[in-house]
Amino acid sequence: MNKIELCKKCKKREFDFKQGIVCGLTNEKPDFEDSCPDFDRDETVTAYTRLSIKPNGQRAKNAITLIWIVLVLEIVSFVSGYFQYDLLQTVANGGEISMERANANDSREQVIGIIFMIVYIISAIMFIQWFRRGYDNLHQKVKHLSHTEGWAAGSWFTPIINLYRPYQIMKELYQETKVLLIKEGLTVSENYSTNSLGLWWTLWIINGIIGQFFSRYSMSAETIDELTISTVSGMGANIIGILLALITVKIIKDYSKVEPLLNKIKDESTTHNNT
Repeated sequence: MNKIELCKKCKKREFDFKQGIVCGLTNEKPDFEDSCPDFDRDETVTAYTRLSIKPNGQRAKNAITLIWIVLVLEIVSFVSGYFQYDLLQTVANGGEISMERANANDSREQVIGIIFMIVYIISAIMFIQWFRRGYDNLHQKVKHLSHTEGWAAGSWFTPIINLYRPYQIMKELYQETKVLLIKEGLTVSENYSTNSLGLWWTLWIINGIIGQFFSRYSMSAETIDELTISTVSGMGANIIGILLALITVKIIKDYSKVEPLLNKIKDESTTHNNT
């Protein structure tokens, strides 16, 4: 523990507007080497430290709300894709469609696509904010986590690493929290487990692959057959997206139920004496 952190927990601490926290005996910054002979633990600070995790409930609610909106847009996009597929089949079978109908279809698809992209990006930001704070809160209670809390956000944007590290961090978040709560004798629901995390990440990877294919293929699709393949792949992505949204909401809700219990646990740093 560094000197200032130790002083924060001492009854003899004082605050100087120029220097910050100082020793009340010397009115100077701490200058001891390994331990302070005058240290007198302030138990009220220890009690406060138990409540040191940052609130994350509102971030969870924000993420869940945006993900529900994404789910609705996935359904809307799927229905719109079906209308386009039906239109393409009409042409493929020798039927005719008016220019007004074709333009209306294109305009509908473009508007839905733009709205979906905006909401999807916002929902991703909300999720990552919740995810990062959850991992940061766990860092306040467990000092041996595999990654820094910054990776809870950065891992999503780093090529190659984004294929596995977010899953590793999410799994560690679930597992270490459960181990810690059980160790402290706190009750954890039997429904709280990592069983759904594998499916969640599998759907995420599949959704990304199909999404990339749809995005690139649709930009170059010109013939009826190519447009049909593009449309069907988009509808497939919608189905995966719906399932992904549902399981993501479940994961956020499940962890949000146990995260407040961390408030009842001291930081590891407060369980050690002045040494």
